[in-house]
Amino acid sequence: MSTRKAQQSEATRGDLLATARRLFAERGYASVSTEEIVREAGMTRGALYHHFKDKQDLFRAVAETVESELGPMIMAKATPGADAWTFLVEATQTFLDACLEPDVHQIILLDGPSVLGWEGWRAIEEKYGLALVEAGLGTAMAQGFIPQQPVTPLARLLLAAVNEAGLTIARAPDQTAARAEVGTALRRVLDGLRTPA
Repeated sequence: MSTRKAQQSEATRGDLLATARRLFAERGYASVSTEEIVREAGMTRGALYHHFKDKQDLFRAVAETVESELGPMIMAKATPGADAWTFLVEATQTFLDACLEPDVHQIILLDGPSVLGWEGWRAIEEKYGLALVEAGLGTAMAQGFIPQQPVTPLARLLLAAVNEAGLTIARAPDQTAARAEVGTALRRVLDGLRTPA
């Protein structure tokens, strides 16, 4: 009985997250009420507050869900057997492509820092993004594509550059054009890290 209740509880939480994610991506955090979320999910306010402290807590869970999907999506789109340099270039470009998606640009880039505060947003970014960037840079150094140096400071700087590129896309009136421009600029930044031939 308790297993079935746990499964029902998890299903309820998943439905609330999915509904909130869709609404936040479509209209932004400020334009979506908890009443609308529970109505669209076919739930009660009590169900929402059983799983989440408040609307901000629900948003945090949605943001973590979106962030947690980015790493596996980037890995899945990598060229099989590619060297570390190719992976690094592809991974950054794949992230920029993802910034064209409403749940990434609206939830993560536009609403994330203002709703969660700089430190809260940064903690999620580091939890899901920093390790991936560190691993990519570390492997590129080990394979001789980038000169050996402390990995974490460089990873933080590259993650900041990638996030700023994504924010540029999210805020642009023509996001497709902005994606092309920042993609080229970010590639130049990466090329600047390479070991001279």
